[in-house]
Amino acid sequence: MAAANARAAEGFDIIHLEVGQPSTPAPAGVITAARAALETDRIGYTEAFGLPALRRAIVARYRDQYGIDLPERRIAVTTGSSGALILSFLAAFDAGDRVAFAAPGYPGYRNILAALDIETISLPARREDGFQPTVELLEALDRPPDGLIVASPANPTGSMLDEAALRRLVDWCRANGVRVISDEIYHGITYGKEAVTMAALDPAAVVINSFSKYYSMTGWRLGWMVVPEDLLRTTECLAQNLFISPPTLSQFAALGVFDCTAELEANVARYRENRDILLEGLPRCGFGPFAAADGAFYIYAGIEAFGADSAALAREILETAGVAVTPGIDFDAGAGGRFMRFSYAGSGEEMREAVRRLQSWSQGRNRR
Repeated sequence: MAAANARAAEGFDIIHLEVGQPSTPAPAGVITAARAALETDRIGYTEAFGLPALRRAIVARYRDQYGIDLPERRIAVTTGSSGALILSFLAAFDAGDRVAFAAPGYPGYRNILAALDIETISLPARREDGFQPTVELLEALDRPPDGLIVASPANPTGSMLDEAALRRLVDWCRANGVRVISDEIYHGITYGKEAVTMAALDPAAVVINSFSKYYSMTGWRLGWMVVPEDLLRTTECLAQNLFISPPTLSQFAALGVFDCTAELEANVARYRENRDILLEGLPRCGFGPFAAADGAFYIYAGIEAFGADSAALAREILETAGVAVTPGIDFDAGAGGRFMRFSYAGSGEEMREAVRRLQSWSQGRNRR
């Protein structure tokens, strides 16, 4: 993103396919709720786990979306999903513990765990498995890890696990004393498949979600956790000391987002159209094969046809085609050099223009 912004500052027209955030602003109901809060509330601290009204709204969301009833006490509103990751790792693990996750995967897992002196285990996931963790990968370890992070839909691949696959992982983890951390921040952004929440499968799992992606509230820095009973007091004490409370204005604003379904679903419809544009156009540019992009707003594409590593190729595409993409090495230190992530959270016009530029760049490269 920094390189793309620097290029744009020099006057170049850049199409941003590297940014993992919605291009749309927060829904109208969020803005209305925020204005009302500014006029009527002093915007002081809230409870460490957030506004009771917002926690009740999240409970209602789980009831309506997944058909499960969660006690309000298990909902912790957090400073983004990043704050939830920090709290969950600190509450569930000790320094020296081992936590596994699929590679490719969100780099924040590895970096936050390393900062907390927790050992990271990258599971070399296969495209045939959607680059998702499997019981076979876990059984291949010398001993069970202390934790497993699961993301469905996943970043950078957009792949998903169905209920049977999730249950198989949960059963193995339960039998081997492994705590599951379920990253569900892309729930709501799916195409033809229903996302399954770990909260319905494993009461010992920590479930993390966010207002950033489906709800289009990235800069408001608000997320939440479903906390297991045995970690409630630990998580609350950590939240009090590390964050005091989540951003109060953002919490009041989020109360308005649950009435914005039509606007939010229109965003998802646009993502679906953008996904189809790239899935049809990228192979013509030489990219592929892909992981199954069943959710989120990413395509993780092979780049072996270009004979270059992903970081060098991303620089070349930015400088030559004016398209910013994310090198796979960001998500997988091992095999990531052979992949590129494309984000399709922008407009349809941007996706079509990106394909046009990439095709022209690819053809020109082949002629050299």
